[in-house]
Amino acid sequence: MSAHTAPTVVKLGGSGIEDFDDAWWESLAAYGREHPLVLVHGWSKPLRRLRPRYGEPSAILRDRYGNQSRWTTPEVIEDIKTVSARLGEEVLDRLHRHGISAERHLGSDGLVSAGPGERWWWRDRQLVELENLVGPITGVDPAPLKDLRPGHAHLVTPLARDGAGREVNTDADRAAAALAGAVGAADLILVTDVTHLLIDGEPVHRITARAAAEFRDRGATGGMRKKLRAAGEALDRGVERVVIGSAPVPDLLSGRTGTVITRT
Repeated sequence: MSAHTAPTVVKLGGSGIEDFDDAWWESLAAYGREHPLVLVHGWSKPLRRLRPRYGEPSAILRDRYGNQSRWTTPEVIEDIKTVSARLGEEVLDRLHRHGISAERHLGSDGLVSAGPGERWWWRDRQLVELENLVGPITGVDPAPLKDLRPGHAHLVTPLARDGAGREVNTDADRAAAALAGAVGAADLILVTDVTHLLIDGEPVHRITARAAAEFRDRGATGGMRKKLRAAGEALDRGVERVVIGSAPVPDLLSGRTGTVITRT
């Protein structure tokens, strides 16, 4: 598959989707008229708006390795599906208005599978055993993503199905990385609310996967740490480059802004 016809996977940050203006969507549609698109969305901002308690510190857990995760119960899964359906309607409407046909998928409907999640989590400064419906992605079956062609987009809600048949939460950045590898994407774009990766306060325009991993392990925190992990996983799966930034997709791909991460 040539770079021109290979799908591009774009992860849309949940705190930014509603803030993208019409020009942003038009630029995405212009790019999508020439490249197949797979979009993966987050849901953080609308989920907090649905139930303010999801914005409280108690809604976030850290595992014994320091990785951050939303405390996910069956109720949280249902709320994620509720806000994702609304987001999906908005995204598909935006794309349709700009001439891109689109369809929505739940990752848990045979697309994304997950393994057993962590059971031990830090809470109130104690490591306790908790049931948390979050699992690491173990596989992607790209068969549901039919009709990968220019002018058409697939929007994926990054839930997964575990070995017990339960719907579980996954990290959206890492889900996008797994999907990018599964569909043979040339590029993975992680659209977020930061302009560049910063190292020692300085913007980084280009970095290798090895250097990004070294920074991830010694200095990155929170959401950026997960994005750098996702970038490394995507590159390991055959993606040619990963771009992190807040600009329109064509600008990020051109290298005019954002941070480009490559294998070498």
